[in-house]
Amino acid sequence: MSEPVLPMNTVGKRTYSVAEIQSLLGISRRKAYELCNSGAFKVIHVGRVLRISKASFDYWLDGCNNMGGNEYGIHCQKR
Repeated sequence: MSEPVLPMNTVGKRTYSVAEIQSLLGISRRKAYELCNSGAFKVIHVGRVLRISKASFDYWLDGCNNMGGNEYGIHCQKR
């Protein structure tokens, strides 16, 4: 017997698109792709489409203040 298919609203969002990363960080499309290709967080390739693991992105972003983010061209500042 196969697993039941759950409606999307019960599963929750597990990935971000590059456009969502761009919007969340307020950066250019080019910079968003550079960041996705930097190895800063887990990126899944589905054909030519990139999807970013929400968990790994959120973990990276939460740790940005601790790491400084400088190795990825992101400068985090405490306000």
